[in-house]
Amino acid sequence: MLLALVSFPSRLSLSQQQPCRSNYLPRCIIAFKDVRKPLNRITRPQILPSTFGDAFGFRVFVLSDLHTDYPENLKWDRFQHVFYVPGNHDLWCRWEQDHCLDSLEKLNKLLDACRGLGVETKPMAIEGLGIIPLFSWYHESFDREQDITGIRIPSLEMACKDFRACKWPQELSSRDTSLALYFDAMNEENEDKIKARALSREEDAILSKPPKIIGSDCLEVRIRSIHGTKGNASACHVFGHTHFCWDAMLDGIRYVQAPLAYPRERKRRMNGGETWLPFCIYSDGNFADRLSPCYWSDYYAANPRAPHNTELAPWVARFYNRL
Repeated sequence: MLLALVSFPSRLSLSQQQPCRSNYLPRCIIAFKDVRKPLNRITRPQILPSTFGDAFGFRVFVLSDLHTDYPENLKWDRFQHVFYVPGNHDLWCRWEQDHCLDSLEKLNKLLDACRGLGVETKPMAIEGLGIIPLFSWYHESFDREQDITGIRIPSLEMACKDFRACKWPQELSSRDTSLALYFDAMNEENEDKIKARALSREEDAILSKPPKIIGSDCLEVRIRSIHGTKGNASACHVFGHTHFCWDAMLDGIRYVQAPLAYPRERKRRMNGGETWLPFCIYSDGNFADRLSPCYWSDYYAANPRAPHNTELAPWVARFYNRL
């Protein structure tokens, strides 16, 4: 789940999937296979709230990975506008009270509920800022790097509950690109609105989730169709899913993740706790300065990736046995 909260553009896009090509991003899975040891160690000081947080006027706050099945995560303020992108947990069909035939039916019920509550799930321009929610789902073929071998690592089905908790029609599967294509096609309905925002030359922020279960080539193409293949200074994409803070420029587009995550993660001060959330990314015509610190995007800004190195990181290897 990902939210953009408007308190009263630069183009802001939102998605629940991590959109970028995997050779640019860390492999946020059980094994960080391209990290053997920290080369330039980065400390984890307290993350400070955006300086825009106390400003007045039009502001946009972003937040991902809400996990509202935890009561602590429901204690948030009211906002004039709320933009929402469904996440993988939102489409789980685990309880009888869901009363859903499958995850697509649950998705449609969620979108109907949003319409009834006044929660936005379609593109909208507010005071010069275009906010563009994008539907997406991951696919395994997004990961084109060498697999880790010689280690007893659980299968995707064991590691990711989506394969058990989501229910799909027979023609859709998490093991190929059919789900990614289906969710991307949902964005076609809003194509005219998206093009209108692009032609207006206003600023945009796109809302949108890791290698085999975090990324989508379809989403990357969609984002580039909005912001341009080379991006621009006012292009920003907000995503969710991995529970790690992220703020980095990739090929001309700023990618931001500001996760609430699980209460237990905040208690051990992962991502600097929660006092800086939600993150005010935009205020009165300007995007906020870079979110900092972001451990993994900072790490890869200082250390080159080495995807050919499949040795487990030392802090991960101790949990796994060799075959």
